[in-house]
Amino acid sequence: MKKKYTHIFFDLDNTLWDFETNSKFAMQATFEHFNLIVLNIEFNLFFEVYSKHNHALWARYRTKEVGKRELIRRRFSDTFEELKIEGIDPKKMNAFYLNEMPKQKVLYKGVFEILRYLKAKQYKLYIITNGFKEVQHKKVESSGLQPYFKKVFTSEEVKTPKPGRGIFEYAVKSANAKKSSSLMIGDDWEVDIMGASNFGLDAVFVGEINNLSFTEDQTHKLNGRMIYRFEDIEKIQTIL
Repeated sequence: MKKKYTHIFFDLDNTLWDFETNSKFAMQATFEHFNLIVLNIEFNLFFEVYSKHNHALWARYRTKEVGKRELIRRRFSDTFEELKIEGIDPKKMNAFYLNEMPKQKVLYKGVFEILRYLKAKQYKLYIITNGFKEVQHKKVESSGLQPYFKKVFTSEEVKTPKPGRGIFEYAVKSANAKKSSSLMIGDDWEVDIMGASNFGLDAVFVGEINNLSFTEDQTHKLNGRMIYRFEDIEKIQTIL
Protein backbone atom coordinates (compact mmCIF):
# COMPACT_ATOMS: atom_id res chain seq x y z
CA MET A 1 0.00 0.00 0.00
CA LYS A 2 1.38 3.38 -1.00
CA LYS A 3 1.92 5.92 1.74
CA LYS A 4 -0.31 8.94 1.39
CA TYR A 5 1.80 12.03 0.71
CA THR A 6 0.06 15.26 -0.18
CA HIS A 7 2.89 17.79 -0.56
CA ILE A 8 5.98 17.13 -2.67
CA PHE A 9 9.05 19.37 -2.37
CA PHE A 10 11.65 19.24 -5.15
CA ASP A 11 15.21 20.49 -5.29
CA LEU A 12 15.86 22.43 -8.54
CA ASP A 13 19.51 22.26 -9.66
CA ASN A 14 20.74 18.78 -10.63
CA THR A 15 17.33 17.29 -9.79
CA LEU A 16 15.00 18.91 -12.34
CA TRP A 17 17.18 21.52 -14.09
CA ASP A 18 20.40 20.10 -15.56
CA PHE A 19 22.86 22.38 -13.81
CA GLU A 20 26.02 20.82 -15.24
CA THR A 21 24.88 21.14 -18.86
CA ASN A 22 23.20 24.52 -18.49
CA SER A 23 26.00 26.15 -16.52
CA LYS A 24 28.51 25.02 -19.14
CA PHE A 25 26.40 26.51 -21.94
CA ALA A 26 26.07 29.77 -19.98
CA MET A 27 29.80 29.88 -19.28
CA GLN A 28 30.61 29.21 -22.95
CA ALA A 29 28.57 32.28 -23.91
CA THR A 30 30.29 34.30 -21.16
CA PHE A 31 33.75 33.09 -22.19
CA GLU A 32 33.09 34.12 -25.80
CA HIS A 33 31.57 37.48 -24.84
CA PHE A 34 34.69 38.44 -22.88
CA ASN A 35 36.88 37.06 -25.69
CA LEU A 36 39.07 34.99 -23.39
CA ILE A 37 40.21 32.89 -26.33
CA VAL A 38 42.70 35.65 -27.25
CA LEU A 39 44.52 34.95 -23.97
CA ASN A 40 45.27 31.41 -25.19
CA ILE A 41 43.18 29.88 -22.43
CA GLU A 42 41.14 26.82 -23.30
CA PHE A 43 37.49 26.96 -22.34
CA ASN A 44 37.47 23.53 -20.66
CA LEU A 45 40.36 24.51 -18.40
CA PHE A 46 38.67 27.81 -17.52
CA PHE A 47 35.39 26.04 -16.71
CA GLU A 48 37.16 23.40 -14.63
CA VAL A 49 39.01 25.98 -12.52
CA TYR A 50 35.90 28.15 -12.15
CA SER A 51 33.80 25.13 -11.11
CA LYS A 52 36.33 24.19 -8.44
CA HIS A 53 36.26 27.66 -6.87
CA ASN A 54 32.49 28.01 -7.25
CA HIS A 55 31.85 24.67 -5.55
CA ALA A 56 34.13 25.53 -2.64
CA LEU A 57 32.55 28.95 -2.16
CA TRP A 58 29.00 27.53 -2.25
CA ALA A 59 29.99 25.02 0.44
CA ARG A 60 31.14 27.95 2.60
CA TYR A 61 28.01 29.94 1.69
CA ARG A 62 25.82 27.11 3.03
CA THR A 63 27.63 27.30 6.37
CA LYS A 64 27.40 31.12 6.25
CA GLU A 65 31.18 31.55 6.19
CA VAL A 66 30.84 33.78 3.12
CA GLY A 67 27.98 35.98 1.94
CA LYS A 68 26.41 36.41 -1.48
CA ARG A 69 28.49 39.46 -2.39
CA GLU A 70 31.78 37.72 -1.60
CA LEU A 71 30.73 34.53 -3.39
CA ILE A 72 29.82 36.22 -6.67
CA ARG A 73 32.99 38.32 -6.64
CA ARG A 74 35.46 35.64 -5.60
CA ARG A 75 34.35 32.75 -7.82
CA PHE A 76 35.63 34.71 -10.83
CA SER A 77 38.44 36.67 -9.16
CA ASP A 78 39.90 33.46 -7.69
CA THR A 79 39.66 31.86 -11.13
CA PHE A 80 41.42 34.83 -12.73
CA GLU A 81 44.15 34.71 -10.10
CA GLU A 82 44.83 31.00 -10.61
CA LEU A 83 44.89 31.31 -14.41
CA LYS A 84 46.77 34.66 -14.32
CA ILE A 85 44.02 36.53 -16.19
CA GLU A 86 44.16 40.32 -16.01
CA GLY A 87 42.08 43.20 -17.32
CA ILE A 88 38.60 41.72 -16.82
CA ASP A 89 36.21 42.88 -14.10
CA PRO A 90 35.05 39.78 -12.15
CA LYS A 91 31.81 41.53 -11.17
CA LYS A 92 30.93 42.27 -14.80
CA MET A 93 31.71 38.71 -15.83
CA ASN A 94 29.58 37.35 -13.02
CA ALA A 95 26.68 39.64 -13.97
CA PHE A 96 26.82 38.47 -17.59
CA TYR A 97 27.02 34.83 -16.53
CA LEU A 98 24.06 35.13 -14.15
CA ASN A 99 22.06 36.73 -16.97
CA GLU A 100 22.90 33.82 -19.28
CA MET A 101 22.14 31.06 -16.75
CA PRO A 102 18.32 31.30 -16.70
CA LYS A 103 18.22 31.33 -20.51
CA GLN A 104 19.36 27.70 -20.51
CA LYS A 105 16.48 25.24 -20.52
CA VAL A 106 17.87 21.70 -20.40
CA LEU A 107 15.92 19.52 -17.96
CA TYR A 108 16.59 15.91 -17.06
CA LYS A 109 14.89 13.14 -18.99
CA GLY A 110 11.47 12.35 -17.57
CA VAL A 111 10.98 15.60 -15.64
CA PHE A 112 7.86 16.79 -17.46
CA GLU A 113 6.44 13.27 -17.44
CA ILE A 114 6.69 12.91 -13.66
CA LEU A 115 5.40 16.44 -13.06
CA ARG A 116 2.37 15.83 -15.28
CA TYR A 117 1.74 12.55 -13.45
CA LEU A 118 1.94 14.20 -10.01
CA LYS A 119 -0.19 17.15 -11.09
CA ALA A 120 -2.87 14.80 -12.43
CA LYS A 121 -2.83 12.99 -9.07
CA GLN A 122 -3.44 16.38 -7.40
CA TYR A 123 -0.24 16.45 -5.36
CA LYS A 124 0.76 19.95 -4.26
CA LEU A 125 4.20 20.65 -5.72
CA TYR A 126 6.88 23.06 -4.47
CA ILE A 127 10.58 23.79 -5.02
CA ILE A 128 13.15 24.30 -2.25
CA THR A 129 16.42 25.54 -3.72
CA ASN A 130 19.73 26.97 -2.60
CA GLY A 131 20.45 29.86 -4.89
CA PHE A 132 19.90 33.50 -5.70
CA LYS A 133 16.26 34.44 -5.96
CA GLU A 134 16.43 36.36 -9.24
CA VAL A 135 18.26 33.51 -11.01
CA GLN A 136 16.28 30.58 -9.61
CA HIS A 137 12.86 32.09 -10.32
CA LYS A 138 13.90 32.89 -13.90
CA LYS A 139 15.19 29.33 -14.40
CA VAL A 140 11.83 27.92 -13.34
CA GLU A 141 9.95 30.30 -15.63
CA SER A 142 12.10 30.00 -18.76
CA SER A 143 12.41 26.20 -18.63
CA GLY A 144 8.64 25.67 -18.52
CA LEU A 145 8.53 24.37 -14.94
CA GLN A 146 6.51 27.20 -13.46
CA PRO A 147 2.97 25.92 -14.23
CA TYR A 148 3.58 22.79 -12.17
CA PHE A 149 4.63 24.46 -8.91
CA LYS A 150 2.63 26.41 -6.37
CA LYS A 151 5.69 28.20 -4.96
CA VAL A 152 9.48 28.33 -5.16
CA PHE A 153 11.37 28.74 -1.88
CA THR A 154 14.93 30.05 -2.31
CA SER A 155 17.56 30.05 0.40
CA GLU A 156 18.24 33.74 -0.23
CA GLU A 157 14.64 34.74 0.44
CA VAL A 158 14.23 32.44 3.45
CA LYS A 159 17.73 33.44 4.66
CA THR A 160 18.60 29.84 5.51
CA PRO A 161 20.25 27.50 3.00
CA LYS A 162 19.74 23.75 2.90
CA PRO A 163 20.63 21.58 4.81
CA GLY A 164 19.55 23.95 7.60
CA ARG A 165 16.24 23.10 9.28
CA GLY A 166 14.96 26.63 8.80
CA ILE A 167 14.30 26.45 5.06
CA PHE A 168 12.45 23.12 5.34
CA GLU A 169 10.41 24.39 8.28
CA TYR A 170 9.54 27.61 6.46
CA ALA A 171 8.50 25.78 3.28
CA VAL A 172 6.35 23.17 5.04
CA LYS A 173 4.60 25.79 7.18
CA SER A 174 4.06 28.12 4.21
CA ALA A 175 2.56 25.24 2.24
CA ASN A 176 0.24 24.49 5.17
CA ALA A 177 1.51 20.93 5.05
CA LYS A 178 2.18 18.26 7.65
CA LYS A 179 5.62 16.73 8.01
CA SER A 180 4.13 13.24 7.92
CA SER A 181 2.51 13.84 4.53
CA SER A 182 5.42 15.75 2.95
CA LEU A 183 8.18 14.33 0.78
CA MET A 184 11.48 15.95 -0.27
CA ILE A 185 13.11 14.96 -3.59
CA GLY A 186 16.73 15.85 -4.36
CA ASP A 187 20.10 14.79 -5.72
CA ASP A 188 22.43 15.92 -2.91
CA TRP A 189 22.69 13.45 -0.04
CA GLU A 190 23.92 15.94 2.56
CA VAL A 191 22.02 19.03 1.46
CA ASP A 192 18.66 17.59 0.40
CA ILE A 193 18.30 14.18 2.04
CA MET A 194 20.05 14.63 5.37
CA GLY A 195 18.64 18.15 5.65
CA ALA A 196 15.08 16.94 5.08
CA SER A 197 15.34 13.91 7.36
CA ASN A 198 16.89 15.98 10.16
CA PHE A 199 13.79 18.14 10.02
CA GLY A 200 11.57 15.05 10.04
CA LEU A 201 10.64 14.56 6.39
CA ASP A 202 10.72 11.42 4.28
CA ALA A 203 12.85 11.89 1.18
CA VAL A 204 13.71 10.57 -2.27
CA PHE A 205 17.36 10.49 -3.29
CA VAL A 206 17.79 10.72 -7.07
CA GLY A 207 21.20 9.42 -8.07
CA GLU A 208 23.94 7.11 -6.90
CA ILE A 209 25.81 6.96 -3.61
CA ASN A 210 28.68 4.57 -3.11
CA ASN A 211 29.22 4.38 0.64
CA LEU A 212 25.66 3.66 1.70
CA SER A 213 23.70 0.44 1.58
CA PHE A 214 20.07 0.41 0.55
CA THR A 215 17.74 -2.55 0.87
CA GLU A 216 16.67 -4.57 -2.14
CA ASP A 217 13.62 -2.34 -2.58
CA GLN A 218 15.93 0.71 -2.54
CA THR A 219 14.84 2.07 0.85
CA HIS A 220 16.88 3.25 3.80
CA LYS A 221 16.06 4.61 7.25
CA LEU A 222 17.70 7.90 8.28
CA ASN A 223 16.84 9.76 11.47
CA GLY A 224 13.77 7.55 11.71
CA ARG A 225 12.54 8.74 8.31
CA MET A 226 12.04 6.70 5.15
CA ILE A 227 14.51 7.39 2.33
CA TYR A 228 13.85 6.04 -1.17
CA ARG A 229 16.44 5.90 -3.96
CA PHE A 230 15.84 6.06 -7.71
CA GLU A 231 18.36 6.59 -10.49
CA ASP A 232 15.61 7.80 -12.82
CA ILE A 233 13.27 10.56 -11.64
CA GLU A 234 10.33 9.06 -13.55
CA LYS A 235 10.39 6.00 -11.29
CA ILE A 236 9.25 8.11 -8.34
CA GLN A 237 5.70 7.39 -9.46
CA THR A 238 6.07 3.83 -8.12
CA ILE A 239 5.72 5.23 -4.57
CA LEU A 240 3.24 8.01 -5.35
